[in-house]
Amino acid sequence: MASAPELTVVLPVYNEAGNVVPLLAELGDVLGGLGRTAEVIAVDDGSTDDTFGELSAARATHPWLRIVRLARNYGQTPALAAGIEHARGEVIVTMDADLQNDPRDIPRLLARLAPDVDVVNGWRHPRRDPWLTRRLPSALANRLINLVTGTALHDYGCTLRAMRGHVAKELQLYGELHRFIPALAADVGARMVEIPVHHRPRTIGRSKYGLSRTLRVLLDLLTVKFLSGFATRPIQLFGLFGLCCAAVGAALTAWLGWNKLVLGEKIGGRPLLLLAVLLVIVGIQFVSIGLLGEMMVRTYHESQAKPIYRVREIVEASEPPHSARHVPVQSISSA
Repeated sequence: MASAPELTVVLPVYNEAGNVVPLLAELGDVLGGLGRTAEVIAVDDGSTDDTFGELSAARATHPWLRIVRLARNYGQTPALAAGIEHARGEVIVTMDADLQNDPRDIPRLLARLAPDVDVVNGWRHPRRDPWLTRRLPSALANRLINLVTGTALHDYGCTLRAMRGHVAKELQLYGELHRFIPALAADVGARMVEIPVHHRPRTIGRSKYGLSRTLRVLLDLLTVKFLSGFATRPIQLFGLFGLCCAAVGAALTAWLGWNKLVLGEKIGGRPLLLLAVLLVIVGIQFVSIGLLGEMMVRTYHESQAKPIYRVREIVEASEPPHSARHVPVQSISSA
């Protein structure tokens, strides 16, 4: 195998037969002027048109092109995950294959990837998509993601970004989590910035996304929030909710008992009694779920020797005693 390149560009591709040839031509011009070794990994996500044929033919003129052909159409997130897994570069750039991302922005992304920056996110500004079906839902989703995750960005849906290889390979991508890559990267300790990038209107083919993705994004947002906030301490989520339910149920039960025993009222047919009993039972169940979650988390970390923290670097004393040296430490993988 040839020596590992310095840069890998990952392209998830699905039914883009008309776009891949001009895109590869643009990438060839840009990569040729970078002054560093590079490869392009095109992940064919089960295309039903001639996308794979176009990519295979392009290998004759673009020797830096590698093709990963998936068995069927899995979606953008698995395609990105496959490309990142097969990438060999120290820096990984991801981008769409529909020609809406501009390859000429890659040098600008790489220039911002300074020693104190691990991820450079693109911000499509101005965006060249339909307002009602693409830009409005995206704007609302970006605001909601900022609120829930605490990672302040303008454009989570922009695929064009540059990441250090070890950060990209730590990301656990599934479902529709490609939209939440900045939040996932922040969760593993990555430092990031955002820069405006060009966005071009689609001229060939049609978009694979629409309003139908909104519900899936919301559900995945709940997953990301849970993974980032409670993955290692589920009892604090389920236990808190369970204790609140049980406390309300116990208070209602005590009040109804007072009415029955002291005031002599009949409570057997009151719906409030059923609600009180239900809240107590639900509360106990949620606390039990939290405890089971804690047991599973402990088993997972201990069985796989997964640490619960990551070290960026260690500063150690050296000779003479008052001097110090920096020992960089690569991020440690964890759940």
